[in-house]
Amino acid sequence: MAFWKPGTEKPRFVEDEEGGIVFLSSSLPSSSSGYGFTSMEKQRQRLPVYKHRTEILYLVETHATTIVVGETGSGKTTQIPQYLREAGWADGGRVIACTQPRRLAVRSVATRVAEEMGVNLGEEVGYTIRFEDHTASGLTSVKFLTDGVLIREMMDDPLLTKYSVVMVDEAHERSISTDILLGLLKKIQRRRPELRLIISSATIEAKAMFDFFNSSKRRRVQEQEGDKKGPILEPAILSVEGRGFDVKIHYVEEPVSDYVRTAVSTVLLVNEREPGGDILVFLTGQDDIEAAIKLLSEESESSKQRKSSGLLALPLYSGLSRAEQELIFAPTPRGKRKVIFSTNIAETSLTLEGVVYVIDSGFSKQKFYNPISDIENLVVAPISKASSRQRAGRAGRVRPGKCYRLYTEDYFVTQMPGEGIPEMQRSNLVSTVIQLKALGIDNILGFDWPSPPSPETMIRALEVLYSLQVLDDDAKLTSPTGFQVAEIPLDPMISKMILASSELGCSEEIITISAVLSVQSIWVIARGIQKDLDDAKLRFAAAEGDHVTFLNVYRGFLDSGKSSQWCYKNFLNYQSMKKVIEIRDQLRRIAQRLGIPLKSCDRDIQVVRKAVTSGFFANACRLQPHSNGVYTTVRGSEEVYIHPSSVLFRVNPKWVAYHSIVSTDRQYMRNVITIDPSWLTEVAPHFYKNRQHPTVP
Repeated sequence: MAFWKPGTEKPRFVEDEEGGIVFLSSSLPSSSSGYGFTSMEKQRQRLPVYKHRTEILYLVETHATTIVVGETGSGKTTQIPQYLREAGWADGGRVIACTQPRRLAVRSVATRVAEEMGVNLGEEVGYTIRFEDHTASGLTSVKFLTDGVLIREMMDDPLLTKYSVVMVDEAHERSISTDILLGLLKKIQRRRPELRLIISSATIEAKAMFDFFNSSKRRRVQEQEGDKKGPILEPAILSVEGRGFDVKIHYVEEPVSDYVRTAVSTVLLVNEREPGGDILVFLTGQDDIEAAIKLLSEESESSKQRKSSGLLALPLYSGLSRAEQELIFAPTPRGKRKVIFSTNIAETSLTLEGVVYVIDSGFSKQKFYNPISDIENLVVAPISKASSRQRAGRAGRVRPGKCYRLYTEDYFVTQMPGEGIPEMQRSNLVSTVIQLKALGIDNILGFDWPSPPSPETMIRALEVLYSLQVLDDDAKLTSPTGFQVAEIPLDPMISKMILASSELGCSEEIITISAVLSVQSIWVIARGIQKDLDDAKLRFAAAEGDHVTFLNVYRGFLDSGKSSQWCYKNFLNYQSMKKVIEIRDQLRRIAQRLGIPLKSCDRDIQVVRKAVTSGFFANACRLQPHSNGVYTTVRGSEEVYIHPSSVLFRVNPKWVAYHSIVSTDRQYMRNVITIDPSWLTEVAPHFYKNRQHPTVP
């Protein structure tokens, strides 16, 4: 194979006015006759990124940081790690890392690359996500993983010494983990100048990333020391053209009042008037997706069009089982047209080859955290221009495509924001702060962020960790509690609950509860089954609340011999239950490593509730007298309600603690457990000592 190596003729280039790199030509053709090549090799050579292979390898060799701006469909995600391996960056036991913001993308990209390389997944090509490691030590040379997993690896290897190149893909999504990772990698490069970084994205503001990694101080030091041996510290920018086919954009003439119904109408219109090709519809979440599929089914049945019977409606969101997600990637049956209703999970990384038509609602669900009330709301909000371009880019992969935007062109041009708000600036940062503390970064407010969070959010996170006794008076990790909590890859409140269970003698039960809380949902979520699902929950329901109900479900699953049929009968997600078993086993191993004795309380539910309270005392709520299920939080006197999915819905116990709050028309508590108010001052006297002693109303 032809690729650039140090010592051979360099590609021709000039520097642009901003210090980036502009290539004049490429020595490699964009395609090949393919004589002697396999079909897979021909496919690889047809990708737009192929003709830039020489330039990419040259830049990685000569620059510490390379910023690759490549449109959707350019092939950068699957091909660049392979180019690096071919060029020798994985020689001598070194590893090439490629991070993704989403777990589904990690799995699908790793699977594709292993297929292209003709190797078994988990050997030369592997992947790691939370609670799932498919790599082989000493054998894996190309490793795909989430940003968060790579950050956790730094706890054992702060300088990431086994990696020669780290590629941060889809950086424009600006997840919390991506922003932390970028800041940490910038620090690591100062200690390990030989580490190469590739920042890859479809819509990233290249100039902003250039400025972030282009420290003038670093440049001056290099010039003063006359260091000509190491890589150039100034980042390079390379732009790779994207899809090979045009996408025609259509807008609505007037704003729509119901984007779900309009999306379904547009699906039927496309199906009636356009030639074959799958349809991808972007909606905000599971509720919208299920409503749209139901509506499409009803419209198709009532429609006299024969064509509508050929529509194959499929959902795509993070809570689906892997088997359900894999249906999306299966070839479309002859005579059928797939209609994929998706959240923004399909905006990036995932390649859906058959999609020719995209319908963009213009909205997505986004988290917004209020540090004053300490409540994180999930809000349906307008997307940015960057996201709308990403969505349009999903069409046109196999032939010219069309994108139907359910908003006006005037809105897109004059009102839609150019970029979205980084997750770092709209999220609860408790887990973020403890991660940085565990990595030895004590000056959190002085950390070099790509987009700094608000001081109020940082202070609130420090307060929560201090209340959990994870941080001491000097804002350093306490010993051993703080270090132990940081070691457990869960929300700090859950980790503290596990540590408390050690003293209360119920660690086996609490680890089970923690595993269940770590999956999206153990219950089957589908249209038209709510009554049956409620009846199934009653078979396991415990008066003490959802956490104890989870224990009943887990015991039933074990008693059934981990039967999929048993899960089906009880409206339980079999894949989720299998995942609970896997996570539980990993948490037990972590507990043993931390010296936490594994004990069962033998159905003494009071100690289980007390352990939960030890982690979630700050989430205590009191029922308001003579109210219709209205609770107020002890911490901020916020008005909240028990979520309808809870077994305590309509029961209304006087005192409860919750795991999380979801905000729709009301603030709903999810995963709720009954507590004794006297426990609050017992497990957290430091938190409640200056407050009036809570008493039962």
